[in-house]
Amino acid sequence: MPDIITLKALCEELKVDPREAREKLRAAVSDAKANPELAKARKPRAPWQWVKGSAAEKEARRVLSK
Repeated sequence: MPDIITLKALCEELKVDPREAREKLRAAVSDAKANPELAKARKPRAPWQWVKGSAAEKEARRVLSK
């Protein structure tokens, strides 16, 4: 089973408030042209989580570090 990184762990690592992080991620997912992997990985009503090292995780890190 691949390693999973959750939004909580990512927020702790990047020192970002989880509420603000979710707002940023929702905005990023709505722009599928700029963040195609993030939009593809998002499932409605599912927790924010990604496979470690995936393209979607890299996009999430980029969005949250802005």
